[in-house]
Amino acid sequence: MKIDSVDLFYLKIPRVKNIGDGSQDALLVRVRAGNFEGWGECEASPLVTIAAWNCPTSHSACQPVSASVLGQSIDTPADIKRIHTNVKANSLDLLQTDHLLSGIDIALWDLLGRKLEEPVYQLLGYPTAHPKTAYASVLFGDSPAETFQKAENAQQQGYRAVKFGWGCYGRQSPAADADQVAAAREGLGKDRCLLIDAGTLWVDDPTEAEKRLSSLETQRVLWLEEPFVSGALNAYRKLSSMTTVKLAGGEGCHDFHQARHMIDHGGIGFIQIDAGRIGGLSIAKQVADYAATRKVKYVNHTFTTQLALSASLQPYAGLSEHDLCEYPVEASALAQSLTPLLIKLDAEGHVHLPETPGLGITPISETIRKYLTETEIVVNGKVIYQTPTI
Repeated sequence: MKIDSVDLFYLKIPRVKNIGDGSQDALLVRVRAGNFEGWGECEASPLVTIAAWNCPTSHSACQPVSASVLGQSIDTPADIKRIHTNVKANSLDLLQTDHLLSGIDIALWDLLGRKLEEPVYQLLGYPTAHPKTAYASVLFGDSPAETFQKAENAQQQGYRAVKFGWGCYGRQSPAADADQVAAAREGLGKDRCLLIDAGTLWVDDPTEAEKRLSSLETQRVLWLEEPFVSGALNAYRKLSSMTTVKLAGGEGCHDFHQARHMIDHGGIGFIQIDAGRIGGLSIAKQVADYAATRKVKYVNHTFTTQLALSASLQPYAGLSEHDLCEYPVEASALAQSLTPLLIKLDAEGHVHLPETPGLGITPISETIRKYLTETEIVVNGKVIYQTPTI
């Protein structure tokens, strides 16, 4: 069976706001081979990622990703590994490669699972998919009162963990930030898990982060997420030595080596991987395996759709001790309506992967049509990309 086509669909809500919400647009990938198709999603800027698919060749290590994918055999997991190797070699200097390859890789695993009639997690080598404790991933409110209400709503909905991030946190005084964290704890209750996300605000300087450690420790926060950018290993390591609060990071990693450096040299307790950025399920699984050997817990990064959520859970589905799962609850109408709601919170606050072939989730065609952004790329009068038919 050979890859007949790879189609890229750029979706977008009518008005994209300048806020920390990555669900306002989406790039879906559909791969077809023989009588089968699979779906994936890139966590990336759609237009620049589309360009990486069919951009003109610059030199031997800067070819379009399409050159290494179309026409390739896809019958076993070994074929996905081979395609990965070829793409990484032939598009080495094309910096959008990993984002695009992520969506293609996810779609290939989905397609192969459908063909072989197995869930993806089994193809990845896990006999069982363990339930994960979902944490509601929400933005800080504009005030402590609003944050309190969000936390209270989340615990009333059955979430046993909640993560607050971005918004005003870190942009105001340490005392004001402490009030926000205290409001989150009060609304959530004393027995549930509270997580805080600083959104890389302090880049590589631990000074401001250090001022907030006392309030995080007082409110028994499990982790402080992304106080710095992913490559700021010295800052991560220094801050981790100052506190009992674990550090989490890694969603900005674009390949296995970046994630490994975070684990080995950053002093983190949790490695957060976005399967739609790092190179897909193939690389995410590699990170999960390595994290387990280093006693660092693997967590998914997902803030968009149920398709992305299913994909993000597959690489660590069989790791029972790695039991937290980011669950998007404030996604846009696009993200909420793109697929059926199949991964739901159960009475214990857990989520479970579908036990159906592939990822178990297929985008709804009507939603794709509703949010589809017609796009055409022309080079020297020749159309090299045009929105495909759904």
